[in-house]
Amino acid sequence: MKLFVNFLSLFRICAAFAIIPTLMLQWYWVTLILFALGAISDWLDGFLARKFNVCTKLGGVLDHIGDKLLVVNTFIMLAMMMRFWFVIIPIILMIARELYISGLREFLGTQKIEMPVPKNRFSMGKIKTTLQMLAILSFLMLFAVSTIISPDTISSKLLITMNVLSQAGIIFIWFALVASLWSATQYTFTFLEKIKKIKK
Repeated sequence: MKLFVNFLSLFRICAAFAIIPTLMLQWYWVTLILFALGAISDWLDGFLARKFNVCTKLGGVLDHIGDKLLVVNTFIMLAMMMRFWFVIIPIILMIARELYISGLREFLGTQKIEMPVPKNRFSMGKIKTTLQMLAILSFLMLFAVSTIISPDTISSKLLITMNVLSQAGIIFIWFALVASLWSATQYTFTFLEKIKKIKK
């Protein structure tokens, strides 16, 4: 089971890089399926690791890397493709947040101090990740649905569906930004508490 859990994380890492060429080639349905499977694997490997008590440091690292790569790679590609300020700005800020938290962790690592990820089911970090994935799925579905539009297939229902997906993506990405900044604030307070112990 441990090997299977780590395999799911490795699959997510591979999917994160496979998404780049599929978007460049406009294989939107393939991208959507890859990302959806990656998002499912994120939930599944955590569930299995806890259920069968096979949590390991390597598994935790692979899981963390897989999550970040899947979301960040796809966000960068979406920002390059969409080029709207209301998509680009939250993406830039959320990626900056990831770099900021990584910097805090790296500093504490030099002091041999860990800054653990909150393990409660509804931590702000997990809410942030869920909202990010919902935003990405909405945009990818929008792109995928757009491929079936032609003069023969266009209809009011199809246009309404695309509008709903577009609005959902924008709403999710901005809520994800709020959750991301909130989570960064929580990590900052935790970091400051750890720093106090160093000074003492």
